[in-house]
Amino acid sequence: MTTSVEIKDITKRYGTRTVLDTLNLEVEKGEFLTIVGPNGAGKTTLLRILACIEKPTKGELHIEGVKVDDRNRNQFRRKITMVFQRNVLFSTSVYNNIAYGLKLRNCSKEETNNRIKNALRLVKLEGYETHPANKLSGGEQQRVSLARALVLDTELLLLDEPTANLDPETTSIIEEAVTQVNREQNITVVMATHNMFQARRTTRKVALLLTGKITEVGTVDETFGSPSKKLATFTRLENVFSGTSKILEEGTSLIDIGNGLHIEASVRKSGKIHIFVRSKDIILSKRPLNSSARNVFKGRIVGITDLGSIVELRADIGKEFVVQITKRSFGEMALNLDSYVFLTFKASSVHVV
Repeated sequence: MTTSVEIKDITKRYGTRTVLDTLNLEVEKGEFLTIVGPNGAGKTTLLRILACIEKPTKGELHIEGVKVDDRNRNQFRRKITMVFQRNVLFSTSVYNNIAYGLKLRNCSKEETNNRIKNALRLVKLEGYETHPANKLSGGEQQRVSLARALVLDTELLLLDEPTANLDPETTSIIEEAVTQVNREQNITVVMATHNMFQARRTTRKVALLLTGKITEVGTVDETFGSPSKKLATFTRLENVFSGTSKILEEGTSLIDIGNGLHIEASVRKSGKIHIFVRSKDIILSKRPLNSSARNVFKGRIVGITDLGSIVELRADIGKEFVVQITKRSFGEMALNLDSYVFLTFKASSVHVV
């Protein structure tokens, strides 16, 4: 296959701080690669270098086999589109926002209309052409930003945490749109995310980026099928735990994750296992709930992060779990550091990594 983009020994420094350290990576034409890593790993910086927005301190970027330099950088930028985590829309209609890049490319009115119609269909915003873009919800604005990128029909699409803090429905729409253009139009896609489960849903190839270094590159099955210590260290921040599982008579499994904690899961698997519980699937309360859920634990709040309308809590129940609740619920329960709480989740909410 033809190589779309390749980086060779790329290093990026800001002053004395090294953000990317001697990276090597190759992406083939029409491939969908996901770069997985925690916040601060260097994912955004890497995408900005791939987009020809920033220059590496050392190393080379090759696009379609040609080395990128000051003479051809702008030429290559026209072949690349990047969707940022937080995009700025113009204070005008949805149509005008999406049409902006097409006007710069001198597209005809008919072609502009056709492209915008197709892009809005992909992001499920048909009929929104005249809506003021800055009056839309956050999820709808992100879909407009994606549509603005898709209409340009560029050869390389870069996505920086495109669904961070978005609701599940919007996340699904964006993922479906991106995978469709990758599959049907053979557009090369590179997406950065901290969500390994999004990587599993959308892509076949994964690169793990930790502290500025690519530590693993492989298929989804290779990377997540038997997680390495490095992957486990990163994903443990998102309620991923390693343990030993034994199958129960009821058909479920009981997993010992250490420190006296046993989690019941609706899977049949014995031996060493890695499991994940989404923070949104955990119910937090000040008293035990009358529930059929098989997992109920008492713990203490050890961390609080304000995410706007959502509050993210870290609760120590022998292992630290991350839980998200609304700010309203946080206030109504009068929670604070060292408050004692109960964490409740179903066996079906425990997923095998």
